[in-house]
Amino acid sequence: MNNGLFDEFNDVSAKQWKQKIQFDLKGADYNETLIWNTNEAISVKPFYNSEDLKNLPEVSNTQATEWQICQPIFVANIEKSNKKALKAIELGTESIKFIIPNDTVSIEDLLKDIQNTPIFLELQFLSEKYIEKIKTISTETPIHIQIDTIGNLAKSGNWFNNLNDDVSKFKSIIKHTESCYIDASLYQNAGATMVQQLAYALAHANEYLNVLDSEISFETKASLKVTFNVSVGSNYFFEIAKLRALRLLWKTLASEYKVNTECYIIATPSKRNKTVFNSSTNLLRNTTECMSAILGGANTICNLSHNAIFKKTNSISERIARNQLQILKQESYLNKVNNPADGTYYIESLTQQLAEKALILFKDVENNGGFLRQLKEGTIQRKIKENASKEQQQFDAGELILVGLNKDATPIESIKNELELYPFVKINQRKTLIEPIIEKRLAETFEQIKLKEED
Repeated sequence: MNNGLFDEFNDVSAKQWKQKIQFDLKGADYNETLIWNTNEAISVKPFYNSEDLKNLPEVSNTQATEWQICQPIFVANIEKSNKKALKAIELGTESIKFIIPNDTVSIEDLLKDIQNTPIFLELQFLSEKYIEKIKTISTETPIHIQIDTIGNLAKSGNWFNNLNDDVSKFKSIIKHTESCYIDASLYQNAGATMVQQLAYALAHANEYLNVLDSEISFETKASLKVTFNVSVGSNYFFEIAKLRALRLLWKTLASEYKVNTECYIIATPSKRNKTVFNSSTNLLRNTTECMSAILGGANTICNLSHNAIFKKTNSISERIARNQLQILKQESYLNKVNNPADGTYYIESLTQQLAEKALILFKDVENNGGFLRQLKEGTIQRKIKENASKEQQQFDAGELILVGLNKDATPIESIKNELELYPFVKINQRKTLIEPIIEKRLAETFEQIKLKEED
């Protein structure tokens, strides 16, 4: 928009800006002093302008004014989970995500007295009959079923049952629900780069679209609701760009299959950068990560309790997590403007670069047999572990910073008696079809050393 306000000023090119900066550096090298490189092979410059955009970006159609606060609840006890959900709704939660461990959970009892609140049912098992039963429930409450057979394979190393049975039931479930769920949070929490996260999420989704292409009608394709569950880290602007890039990539892929080009994004703060010691700093990490998710266009935000990695859930930690989102929405007014990142040269440039690099990697995965084949061969696991190892070295050297732990560390408090959950990678010897992708926090080795010193 040009209203003549700045007509008295001459246009300044990027070259002129750079020359001015080099003059002010008084002999210091411009590239070495002001440009830094990321693990995504992106060189971040000190300034951006319109010359950094290859093409004028389209206006985003995400509605930041409509993002919802979601409360995740693991269903260990139906009655208690129902009461917890009702209380959370009373206190401002706008949607509920029930994590269902088995097919003995009665959805009718679980949803008792819950009205007009979107419900996400994440199933940790595969049962066509159970889903058919859910679809027969008469309720005004919108119910969204989430089950990811490929995600289960990647995380556990095994199918729910076997390849043929899982695929057969998956096809049937899609016809019942007209929705598809991709849990891409695993890749971030395991240490993948943002480019890998995007490419693997897309390749993951592409495996489903390959199966569905000839199985569902044109009408179902047009209305198919595809949901991505993603984890958001603390690289603030990059994470905003990551979610925007995901939508661009999905639109590109979906157009090829002639399915609904709009996707739904559920975002949760990362576990990878969370700490056991000085865990109050996790509050700050969660806050910036939720902000990135909102500004990046996520539809639903499920916050993570600051002590979730080592404490059992309780009303206090849940209230703090919920109120963080309430403050962002009601007091920080992050629900007042749609697409606030549109037109920002830096974020637009990052979005384009991440999308382009992820598309190249996606094509490489497809040219080498596709996502499932590369999982079976261990290629995906190896590449994620390579970056996770690189990040670990950067953390150990103090280059990748967790404030309060490896920088500006406060005295380490005694924590051993506070551990209610085992916060480290669990080694469970079992036979698997493929090598599972393992989530691991950066601070684990450091914390284990400190815990031994408490003995």
